[in-house]
Amino acid sequence: GTGICHVYVDDSANPDMALSIIENAKTSRPSVCNAEEALLVHEAIAPAFLPLLKKRLVDERAARGETPVELRLDARAAAIIPGTPAGEADFDTEFLDYILAVKVVDSVEEAVAHIAKHSTGHSDAILTETDAHAALFVQAVDSAAVYVNASTRFTDGGEFGLGCEMGISTQKLHARGPMGLEELTTYKYVIRGNGQVR
Repeated sequence: GTGICHVYVDDSANPDMALSIIENAKTSRPSVCNAEEALLVHEAIAPAFLPLLKKRLVDERAARGETPVELRLDARAAAIIPGTPAGEADFDTEFLDYILAVKVVDSVEEAVAHIAKHSTGHSDAILTETDAHAALFVQAVDSAAVYVNASTRFTDGGEFGLGCEMGISTQKLHARGPMGLEELTTYKYVIRGNGQVR
C-alpha cells in the first residue's frame, strides 16, 4: 500500500536511539513504502533534538559523500534549524526520496491527531521511554503496523516471518499488513450431495 509513514519522537525518547531509528527509517531505502516520510518531534525536546537531527541526516551524510536528507520544516521546526519551509501538502506526500517533512507538536495526543489526518494507515512509530505514551499511541494510531522504539522499515512479509511478500494491505477486512501467499488465498467450498436437506 501507499506509505506516508510517521515517526513521533516523544519528550522521553532516547536521543541516540531516536536518531538511529530515524536515519534507518528514512535513508536505508527511501523509495519503498515502509520508509519514513514525516517526523513529529515533541516541543520539549525539539530545541536540543532538531540540531542533532540536522547534523546526522544532513551534515554527516554530506561529509561521507552520501545523499543528505532535505528537511521540510514547519514554522516551529524552522525556528530551531535551517531547512526548506514545509507546505501543508508536504505532510500528505509519499516522497520516496531523501526528503523528510518535520513538524513540532505539543503532545503525544497532537501527534496521534496529526497521524490520523495524514497517515495512509501503513506503518507509524513512537520513540519513547514512557509506557503510558506508548500504550496510548498503539491504541489510538489506526495503522496496519504500529511500532514502539523500532524502525518502520520492518513492515515486510519476510521480516514478519510470512515468507515471500505479495504486498502490504492497509485495509481492515481479510488481510492487513504484510501479505504472503496464505493471505491471498481464498476458499471455495464444493458440496456434493445425494438429496440431503437441512
